[in-house]
Amino acid sequence: MSEKSDNITEVPVKDNSEQKVGEPIIDELKEQLEKEKNAAKLCEEKLKRSLADFDNLQKRTKVDIEKNVNSKIDELLLKFLSVYDDFIRARDTLSKQKVNVEGLKAIIKNMNSLLSEYGITPIVALGEIFDPNVHEAVSITEDPLLDDGTITSEIKKGYKLNNRILRPSVVEISKKPNTSERVDEENG
Repeated sequence: MSEKSDNITEVPVKDNSEQKVGEPIIDELKEQLEKEKNAAKLCEEKLKRSLADFDNLQKRTKVDIEKNVNSKIDELLLKFLSVYDDFIRARDTLSKQKVNVEGLKAIIKNMNSLLSEYGITPIVALGEIFDPNVHEAVSITEDPLLDDGTITSEIKKGYKLNNRILRPSVVEISKKPNTSERVDEENG
């Protein structure tokens, strides 16, 4: 048996008590974890920006679509109002000529109902003070009895669609005569 024991060689075991097992691997893993956290944070920020951009795009697109639809509706309504004005003029002209206008009155009544149903209302102008947001002045008349800017005549009726101006009223406004010009003319 002693022969066997002679053949066994002993391998010396190193004492690793001074160096901790796996320390370099833990440091590498911590470093890699920090890199992955930073990459995840960047991805999260990019995702948030992309979602915000998408939300803004949706809002912008919605506003653009509404503007385009409103523009087309306004275009159609302005053409309708032009035809409506023609019916009103025809009724007035034929009434002055003592022609039966009952058919025209019925058509105009239907048109008025249609305008009212869709929120289209006439702009009150006659006797009001000129407002450039709702009126368009095309002439001025001197009148000492009226305040400056009083609407004396409505040439073309204006309309609102809900609270938006569809077509401004075309009007004539008053202006007080300049008294210094009259005094100069009298003295001259």
